[in-house]
Amino acid sequence: MATVTGSGVADEAGPHTHEPERDRVAPSRHPSTAVLADAGDLLRALAAPVRIAIVLQLREADRCVHELVDALDVAQPLISQHLRVLKTAGVVQGERRGREVVYRLADDHLAHIVVDAVAHVQEGKQ
Repeated sequence: MATVTGSGVADEAGPHTHEPERDRVAPSRHPSTAVLADAGDLLRALAAPVRIAIVLQLREADRCVHELVDALDVAQPLISQHLRVLKTAGVVQGERRGREVVYRLADDHLAHIVVDAVAHVQEGKQ
């Protein structure tokens, strides 16, 4: 299974095996059009490299904006813009602590989507 290190890079912890689709816990066999639309919105919210990097950072620990700026070497206004998109999509939640807002992932499932996507791409490049 792939893990993400402090750098946000997936490392293999042994041979990677894929579960057959039928063995996974899956959503209902025929999701409604509304559910499919919401899933598409969620995937679009995750579909930017900076947002993927933010999710990987938040997978490790809760972070405030300046920590994300330092870790990702991206300008503060851009980080804030991407956090707004992720917050609107329900990917992250913010909690005000004094003068700062600390962000965290709303759900661990979202980190798995990103980690699996990164691992899939890395496997294809090896």
